[in-house]
Amino acid sequence: MERQEKSQSDSIPIDEIRWTAIFSNDSAYDGKFYYGVKTTGIFCRPSCKSKEPKYTNVLVFSHPDEALAQGFRPCKRCKPTGERVPDQEWISTVTDYIELHYAETLTLDVLAQISHGSPYHLHRVFKRITGMTPVQYVQEKRMTEAAELLVSTSLTVTDIGHRVGIANSAYFIAVFRKHTGQTPAHYREQRHPK
Repeated sequence: MERQEKSQSDSIPIDEIRWTAIFSNDSAYDGKFYYGVKTTGIFCRPSCKSKEPKYTNVLVFSHPDEALAQGFRPCKRCKPTGERVPDQEWISTVTDYIELHYAETLTLDVLAQISHGSPYHLHRVFKRITGMTPVQYVQEKRMTEAAELLVSTSLTVTDIGHRVGIANSAYFIAVFRKHTGQTPAHYREQRHPK
């Protein structure tokens, strides 16, 4: 049975042969097509050893220029354009992903997988470019969102913790206090005096 999907105008249908090539990292198909992953915004060669994408998130292109024209960035690992991806561009991919997925479980290993790099290299380059580690960046984003929710909603502290990806209330309060110098309740009270 052949699966067909054509979500973008320049992408070509993904059939069982192409899907099998991606799934098995078959280098025989390198140069014959490229695939982009909608959730990460990265495109690869079929032989790329990156984490296997979900079928529904894959777009197939006949040339790297088509993927670039649709806003996909080349994979740092398999270099589908034949060129090294600049570190700044690579880290932008990671920060863009964090901005959209901060409430999910985002460990260094997860971020390395979605960005097609090693955890060690990602940690080092991310810190050099942003001044903080990937995990610190995730926490900073979560606390910024939590502060906004404390001011703009009447959600409980526990609910806000869940919304920003920290299910343990005590841990959420401790992290929030470390970032702001105040508990979430005190932060809210100061911005909404009775």
